[in-house]
Amino acid sequence: MQMPDPSPRILAKRERVIARLAEVLPKGAVISDPDETRAYECDALSAYRCPPMAAVLPATTEEVSAVLTICHQEGVPVVPRGSGTSLAGGALPTADSVILGVARMNAVLEVDYDDRLIKVQTGRTNLSVTGAVETDGFFYAPDPSSQLACAIAGNIAMNSGGAHCLKYGVTTNNLLGVTMVQMDGTILHIGGPYMDAPGLDLLGVICGSEGQLGVVTEAWLRILPKPEGALPVLMGFDANEVAGACVADIIKAGILPVAIEFMDRPCIEACEAFAKAGYPACEALLIVEVEGSPEEIQDQLRRIKDIALRHNPVEFREAADEDQAKRIWLGRKSAFGAMGQINDYMCLDGTIPVSALPFVLRRIGELSKDYGLAVGNVFHAGDGNMHPLILYNANKPGDLERCEAFGADILKLCVEVGGCLTGEHGVGIEKRDLMTVQYAPQDLEAQMSVKDVFDPQWLLNPAKVFPLANSASRRFDQGKEVAA
Repeated sequence: MQMPDPSPRILAKRERVIARLAEVLPKGAVISDPDETRAYECDALSAYRCPPMAAVLPATTEEVSAVLTICHQEGVPVVPRGSGTSLAGGALPTADSVILGVARMNAVLEVDYDDRLIKVQTGRTNLSVTGAVETDGFFYAPDPSSQLACAIAGNIAMNSGGAHCLKYGVTTNNLLGVTMVQMDGTILHIGGPYMDAPGLDLLGVICGSEGQLGVVTEAWLRILPKPEGALPVLMGFDANEVAGACVADIIKAGILPVAIEFMDRPCIEACEAFAKAGYPACEALLIVEVEGSPEEIQDQLRRIKDIALRHNPVEFREAADEDQAKRIWLGRKSAFGAMGQINDYMCLDGTIPVSALPFVLRRIGELSKDYGLAVGNVFHAGDGNMHPLILYNANKPGDLERCEAFGADILKLCVEVGGCLTGEHGVGIEKRDLMTVQYAPQDLEAQMSVKDVFDPQWLLNPAKVFPLANSASRRFDQGKEVAA
């Protein structure tokens, strides 16, 4: 259906807003040409697209404040954007919104090795934080698979984790302070270069808030000394359930590897064809990495091998050197790209108790047959953060809708077994209407009341996180209150 052309009033407002933004930002920092804004019409959840009114690329906290002040005055929604790697539609714009990208804000502002801290602008990529300190023997622990591209801003928004979060925690465990700009342009400093801040834990509210409360422009992050050594092992099994049971037994034994990663046959085959990492032909693969002194590593590997052998692995391979270790990880880090070469897919992000892994993997297999859609499983098995990749044909009518229904059933299953809807990708648009599966109305009301305080007009990152009917009515009602 052809959409009607915008009214003269809407066009006049658009031109006024763009002109005002151009007055406070350097040349080239305001993007309004329709052909150029198309680059911002979606994020990594590319099944959904909508070009924004405009996109802006500020370089400082003060420029972000100026942008938000203007948009607040004009009643224009703002969608914060890191690197656009969100798999939940967290940076999807609306047609009346301005994308606020932080890609130009990528500087290292301060490093303190004595207190193990680094301060960065949040447009800096995850991997480059480690890059700034690794020659001095330090690293930044959270390591999403997209770490080469994803920005710290998005990591904070979604509370991202990664393969090594089993030992080192996710973003919230490595975040010490932020500079955040509210929708009305107010600049806040929360937390800072110390282990804990007095008063209310507002940092805990902001981390994982998905751009609903403000735009984070700077962050104090924890950095850690590199371990003395690390060694991954690869285990192949003849069934998903057996691999899941092995994971549960490792955790039950009180062993804390730095990472436990899972891949099933579809992912193994795709990754092997893509990365040629030397993976065995099997139904399920575990990558378990341990670290410490040589003695600690060998003790942990001995205990892990004893557990694995009880599950009759088809292969148990220790990395003999650094090159083999890199090859073991190469396939896992390439998984999403490898699967994308063979099919359209939707990547989910449910989290479950580790003890439920065998049952959930079996049930996903049954659902796959029911829906007639293949699914590949690759995930952080140590903490139960699952990433089922549902394969579908984007050009086949009805396939996307079937994929969405299949995904909803998987996420409901995660909640049913005592887990939750998301571990690190966030809710975005993908899971917003499933929030009622996990939260009672009063729980959602409490969460929305927090947004009321930070963003009374509900202009930040619209149509995300909360069920669409709730957020739409909230924005309308709050807007009336503010106008009054």
